[in-house]
Amino acid sequence: MPAHCGRLAMTEAAAPAARRTARARAADVRVDHQPGFVLHSYPWRETSLIVEVFSRDFGRVALVARGAKRPTSQFRGLLSPFNPLAVSWSGRNDIKMMVRADWLGGMQPLRGDALLAAFYANELLVRLLARLDPHERLFGSYVELLRALSHETRHDITLRTFELDLLQDIGYEVPLDRCADGEPIDAEAHYLFGVGQGAQRREPGDTDDGSTVTGRTLLAMAARRFDDDGVAAEAKGLLRRVIRYHLGGKPLNTRRILQDLKQL
Repeated sequence: MPAHCGRLAMTEAAAPAARRTARARAADVRVDHQPGFVLHSYPWRETSLIVEVFSRDFGRVALVARGAKRPTSQFRGLLSPFNPLAVSWSGRNDIKMMVRADWLGGMQPLRGDALLAAFYANELLVRLLARLDPHERLFGSYVELLRALSHETRHDITLRTFELDLLQDIGYEVPLDRCADGEPIDAEAHYLFGVGQGAQRREPGDTDDGSTVTGRTLLAMAARRFDDDGVAAEAKGLLRRVIRYHLGGKPLNTRRILQDLKQL
């Protein structure tokens, strides 16, 4: 995984303590100038919004933006997805009060397929991240995703890398360079990949239940290399199965919208 600016350097043993500290800080009365992005928002009462923000140090945070729908609101035009913001909030409840939001700039606007891909990433974060659970490394991966989507043409490569980073950071990753029994993956072999179990070498007579994947693809995924079309297609299918499993089989809205658009 590429190094991201601003990541915390910590061992796995230190991570739980750091997360407890971040949760305690998030429960404090006031947080100021926290870098973040709007993931999703929905109406609250007549003139306000509840805004789901992905913040650098506190993870996903739900904030009430009072009066955000009024023409004269200080939040007018700011609370759109993919705008880099410095957000301030206060409160001790699960849903806190947004005090201020300042646009930081520096990101290119997204259009077309890149915009749909970014909305897909936002929905994954809303559905798979618990609130007030810090993911600073993943925040860096998200920033890199938005930058790559604005510049690169192979959006599928960018998304596969982000999906792997997301699964790894929230503890759902299964080793890709070795089998479930610890045997190294052979690039020339075929494997059955079980969600939560990992790869098992496919033997003659094994039924193909749709979980078959080549060793070449598994090794490429472990190295975050998706430039080969065959690898990219297999990786997409495998990651789709893994993500669907962790979503409890519930469909993603952005994927359904994309399928509907392709049928027009």
